[in-house]
Amino acid sequence: MEPLRFDDPRRIGPYDIVTRFDTDDGRVPVPEQRFIARLPGGDRTVVISTPLPGMDAGRFAAEAAAARQGLPGQWIAPVVEIGGTVEAPWYASPYLPALPLTAAVAAHQGPLPERTVRALGAALAEALAAMHASGLTHGGLSPATVLLTTSGPLLACFGAVRAAAPDGEQRSGLPGLASGSLPPEQVTGGRPRPLGDIYALGSVLAYAATGHLVPERRELPEGLRRTIALCLTRDAASRPQAAQLLDELMPAEATAGPGHSPHAHHVTSSHGTVLDGGMSRASAALGPGWLPGRLIAALARQSAELLATETVAASAYGSAAGTDAGSMTDHVPARQPHSSAALGPVSPPPASRSFPASPAS
Repeated sequence: MEPLRFDDPRRIGPYDIVTRFDTDDGRVPVPEQRFIARLPGGDRTVVISTPLPGMDAGRFAAEAAAARQGLPGQWIAPVVEIGGTVEAPWYASPYLPALPLTAAVAAHQGPLPERTVRALGAALAEALAAMHASGLTHGGLSPATVLLTTSGPLLACFGAVRAAAPDGEQRSGLPGLASGSLPPEQVTGGRPRPLGDIYALGSVLAYAATGHLVPERRELPEGLRRTIALCLTRDAASRPQAAQLLDELMPAEATAGPGHSPHAHHVTSSHGTVLDGGMSRASAALGPGWLPGRLIAALARQSAELLATETVAASAYGSAAGTDAGSMTDHVPARQPHSSAALGPVSPPPASRSFPASPAS
């Protein structure tokens, strides 16, 4: 998390903005602006996302509206509310303690353990497999779009590639796009497709395993080197499908690795998948111990810091309620100047600007 800046909104729709969700370290871009916000009185806390300056606001709104209809897969950050104006749309997801992968690597002070990387990759591969089977692509997967929670990762920020620039236009160096996560075919304006998601997933795993978006091959852990290299192949046709990648990361008959209990190995040996209703191998891999202790501590600190911030905000709101309840500045702590923008709910964009569908091959 990061304190609000002087030009950040203090209210979006019905929500009071509490803090920034992301910390700007300048190394890995975030494809949208994310804030933690709450309803006055603290009855509901959410993460609100808005487009970056210069992005296609209409495309951002269309992606959010499509995601709100529900995306297949277990490891998806749900969109529960959309609003704003044509020029300034926003959407909200329920808040729960979560670290963007970039923040997780920083909190761990270095690369994540191989067990964590494999479990992370398996969950994301399951999510992509479900989406691809439904004819959908993520179109913007990067370390900043993956959130780590105690119960597993969540995938967010759908459609960032097209929000940054439409198909047919160069996308290199655009705000919000991590160059190391952008598939070569999409750099030159190619349409986001499932195998592009696989390339981006390879960059996410490389980042989790090394702390670098584009590491040298020798930096990759030996046990993950082949799998990540397959994902990062420049020839899209040579990349594995999401279901094949799941088999690479969590082989059905593999021997349990370090940190895996015999019981966990027994469960992950199931041949079921989330697509056929069987037991999820990723769910079994995300059992106790999948997150390092430093990350669990970081999540606990986030919860405590947010509670403290919300307590101060609630106190300020309560004090102001007896004077001028209609003033925006009465709804937040008076620590910084306030902007005058407040967005109200509007109808979603036309259905024709829908979530990008792609063939499963």
